[in-house]
Amino acid sequence: MKKKHILMVEDDHNFGSVLKAYLEINDYEVNWVDDGRHAIREFSNANFDICVLDVMLPNVDGFTIAQDIRKLNQNVPFIFVTAKTLKEDVLKGYATGADDYITKPFDSEVLLLKIQAILKRSGQNEPAAEPEDIYDIGRLKFMYLERLLKVDEKTIRMSPKEADLLKMLCQYKNKVLPRELALRSIWGDDNYFTTRSMDVYITKLRKYLKSEEKAGIMNIHGNGYRLIVQDQKA
Repeated sequence: MKKKHILMVEDDHNFGSVLKAYLEINDYEVNWVDDGRHAIREFSNANFDICVLDVMLPNVDGFTIAQDIRKLNQNVPFIFVTAKTLKEDVLKGYATGADDYITKPFDSEVLLLKIQAILKRSGQNEPAAEPEDIYDIGRLKFMYLERLLKVDEKTIRMSPKEADLLKMLCQYKNKVLPRELALRSIWGDDNYFTTRSMDVYITKLRKYLKSEEKAGIMNIHGNGYRLIVQDQKA
């Protein structure tokens, strides 16, 4: 049976290394990130069954990470594991959609049992394939894992960042993809230089989609981008 995959975001290296080892001993696959600004990029690069998030993190806090995760995936469960014990912090954690909120220090076995219960409750199965890795954009077919965009008889091979950006646009099809979310997810930062870099990639994607008259990428001033795909029957 395939191991369940956990995204763990924790900046305390001693605690993080011990917890990662404990979870792996108990047959989980764990991706560990120690800086909040890299969390969404890590989440976007793999399929996780559950996320374990600290709150007090460098650069981007756990509450913001949880909100960004929810924008990308409405279903993946997550647990906050944090030293923040104030009532307002606990309430804020649950308000983001957390399945549980555990305060430090705690017994690792308790966390393990909570993870097992949440995964069982969510009824997760082992899919043979991830359908979200293939997207139809009008007549175009985008295969994310292969980084290929098929246009009639022509096939365009895309760079990793082109594929990542087009995947996020597809996930937000006909909705606004927030600029900051895309930048943190793909480039790990949302400064001036990464913003200019993303603009270049948007221009490239527009050229790739040019042959499909029912699809296009629209600038939403001050907010982000929207991949517009008209109904083929329209």
